[in-house]
Amino acid sequence: MDQPRFLAADEPPPFRVRNLEGASPFLFVADHAGRRIPRALGDLGVSETERARHIGWDIGIAAVAGLVSDALDAALIAQTYSRLVIDCNRAPGSPTSIPEVSELTPIPGNVNLTAAQRTAREREIFQPYHAAISATLDARHNGGRATALVSLHSFTPVFKGAARHWHIGIMYNRDPRFAHVLMKLLAQEAELIVGDNEPYAVTDATDYTIPVHGEKRGLHHVAIELRQDLIESVGGQRQWAERLVRLLPLAYQEMVAAATIRPA
Repeated sequence: MDQPRFLAADEPPPFRVRNLEGASPFLFVADHAGRRIPRALGDLGVSETERARHIGWDIGIAAVAGLVSDALDAALIAQTYSRLVIDCNRAPGSPTSIPEVSELTPIPGNVNLTAAQRTAREREIFQPYHAAISATLDARHNGGRATALVSLHSFTPVFKGAARHWHIGIMYNRDPRFAHVLMKLLAQEAELIVGDNEPYAVTDATDYTIPVHGEKRGLHHVAIELRQDLIESVGGQRQWAERLVRLLPLAYQEMVAAATIRPA
């Protein structure tokens, strides 16, 4: 028996794609690019002011991702709906997949959910997004195309009262190759403070995208966090996009040249 739809027929799909047939080896993904709330959920009991903060989405990253995707002719897959509905960088069922509290803000619409309600969010938002990533990676592999997975995020400059001084964070888990080369290049940029697995680190417990789509496939991969106050404005978005457009290909070329095996 078909399950009733959670998203209305006239609501946007759970992901957006850009330059899917682009010539670049990069596949960019943005797990927290959007901030829409499905109509069925109302406002989750959270004010517009709170939903617009970093708890609802990765501020600025959708614009940066789009600029980088276009400049490099690289594929981009970006999530449409708010991480408050379901976090697409968390394994379903994990404590932070559908948060009841985000930072210090209660999310009343996520409290006492039934198994069916949780499953509906996973089925119509989480699964289609990751199925799109998997299908894109499968098609590239079957076409003999090299791929490097780059997960783009942004982070708040202050979290629970603690200031974050990094301008950019480079994250990795088991395979640090791409991250280390990129950090070396970033260290040559004037006055940048670069986080090495800061303010977050990729782990199996806290992340889904890199472990599942990057590590399990043996792809070159890296996760990037940009500080949100640096990319809130159009000028800041362009500045950081230009930096990534300049440095990511250099990092990839150096990494591939040093590799002993052909990248997947």
